[in-house]
Amino acid sequence: MALVPSYIQQLANYKPGKPIAEAQRELGITDFIKLASNENPLGPSPKGLAAIQESLKNLHRYPDATGYELRTKLANRFNIKMENVVLGAGSEGIMSTIIRTFLLSDDELISAANSFIGFRVLANASGRRVHWVPMKNYRYDLEAMANKITDYTKIIYIANPDNPMGTTITRQEFDEFYKHVPERVLIILDEAYYEFAQNSPDYPDSMTYRYDNVITLRTFSKAYGLAGIRVGYGFAHESLIGNLLKVKVPFEPSLSAQAAGMAALDDVEFLANTLKINQEGMTFLKQEFDALGIEQVPSAANFITTVWDSEKTASKLTQDLLEKGVIVRQLTGFGWPNCIRISVGLESENQKCIASLKEIL
Repeated sequence: MALVPSYIQQLANYKPGKPIAEAQRELGITDFIKLASNENPLGPSPKGLAAIQESLKNLHRYPDATGYELRTKLANRFNIKMENVVLGAGSEGIMSTIIRTFLLSDDELISAANSFIGFRVLANASGRRVHWVPMKNYRYDLEAMANKITDYTKIIYIANPDNPMGTTITRQEFDEFYKHVPERVLIILDEAYYEFAQNSPDYPDSMTYRYDNVITLRTFSKAYGLAGIRVGYGFAHESLIGNLLKVKVPFEPSLSAQAAGMAALDDVEFLANTLKINQEGMTFLKQEFDALGIEQVPSAANFITTVWDSEKTASKLTQDLLEKGVIVRQLTGFGWPNCIRISVGLESENQKCIASLKEIL
């Protein structure tokens, strides 16, 4: 009898974007810029950072297992009840709790093929059947996903904007899709990049869809620059949240993470500056890619995915950029081996990336 289930044995290890320290060890170069992991180039929210430092004197204490203060603050911010809010170690932590809470032995899942790799790992690790629906023009094909719904469907996952493509589904598309979803099916709307997309007129902000079977996931990792401390949150009907709270890890997020999230929500100036820097960087990169004749996928997030003629070309370009001190992400692990995702950096970092590309090309 096998000790490890076959569906676990078949999983591949998740490979994140190359850390700067690893690149330094490999090449002996000290001056790297990292545009591989969609991190906030401004660093962490100053108010969040100050709260983390203040929390350190209480690290001998367990965090509030209920997350009362942060949940209450999020509820007030989005005009809902605390009972509609759940916390986790990033949005992936909540995804894991959702899968452990709601899936029965015969339940099935549906999502887009080659979308967010974090959900793919969790879904495949569940041992349940997953329908991976191919994307259409680098976007979720909601019509095809609706056609996969059966009596066994329990969870449908949609990242909006998507990672790694940055594309979105529109309000009209979601409204039409929802007509085909039974009430017993949970829809996870992963809005990790919500802050960057929220002002688009056709973006379906899930907070306007107070449906009993929709779970919204968001995070402090991107716009608030707190990726390293792992704090995310979710919104849903209180009956769903109540059951998630029974299953989630009791003292997650950590004391420092909860304190950082509380403070970051008040860092209005930092968030505004983040969005400004991101918009300027997106505009610059798009214009430069166009001038160089580089195919790109229109993005509503804080990165742009570029498309190349082959995996070989993308692999060589990724390595050539690395040797010039620019870390980007070839999307082989996501299922897009001929694509390279480039995160928006500071102005100087964006300029270095483009200058390096011009030299290489």
